[in-house]
Amino acid sequence: MNSITSSDSDTTLRHLRDEVRNFVQERDWEQYHSPKNLGMSIAIEAAEIMEHFQWYSNEESIELVKETATRKLVADELADVIIYCLLLANQADIDISSAVRNKLERNKARYPIGSMPPSVG
Repeated sequence: MNSITSSDSDTTLRHLRDEVRNFVQERDWEQYHSPKNLGMSIAIEAAEIMEHFQWYSNEESIELVKETATRKLVADELADVIIYCLLLANQADIDISSAVRNKLERNKARYPIGSMPPSVG
């Protein structure tokens, strides 16, 4: 599968995890990928996403991601976050699909339909 032309509809998490694992192994970077370093990298890359929206209103940020140039920059930063998340899942042997589904089930009980998001209210 060509990773450049594949999309969410035809790429599995397993495939992405394997691609990321191979990329790291080819460069012998495993030595740098402790849970601490990967967790920090996730936070750093997430902050880089926030930089694109700093000082803009909610409405302005919605318009910003409609612009091709900004959308590409945000896509790159989002990819960095996801890559580090995949690396952490690989390092810690966490099944992402199970983790997400389990968390969603807990959130359904914690935040019933009609409730406000956790940071609102």
